[in-house]
Amino acid sequence: MASPSGNSSSGSEDLQQLMDQRKRKRMISNRESARRSRMKKQTHLNELMAQVNQLKEQKNQIVSNINMVSQVYLNVEAENSVLRAQMAELSNRLQSLNEIINCINSANSTIDETEINCEDDFLNPWNLLHVNQPIMASADAFMY
Repeated sequence: MASPSGNSSSGSEDLQQLMDQRKRKRMISNRESARRSRMKKQTHLNELMAQVNQLKEQKNQIVSNINMVSQVYLNVEAENSVLRAQMAELSNRLQSLNEIINCINSANSTIDETEINCEDDFLNPWNLLHVNQPIMASADAFMY
């Protein structure tokens, strides 16, 4: 405090010291605040970098899964195409066989059995034709 004698220079020096002390405290406080802010910013940056790395890893896994599923899809699609072609071929064969059976059955019905002289009925192919029936199958049977 100022001396009772009223020395103004001493009071002015005390005021200057008080202002300097407050200024130093503010500077120290500001430095500490700036340091905490930089540390907080660095921590946040580190967290963001870790998150970026995690997201990159997830992206790579997803891309890998997509590639694998795409390859499986292409394989299944190729196999499906082959199966469809086989089904069409088998359907055509079945239709041809049914036409042959129908042709033979119609020919068999016109043949007079008395004209065929064969001792063994089992070896006579014309006797077996009447048991031939059309082969029944549909394309749906091949879809499963």
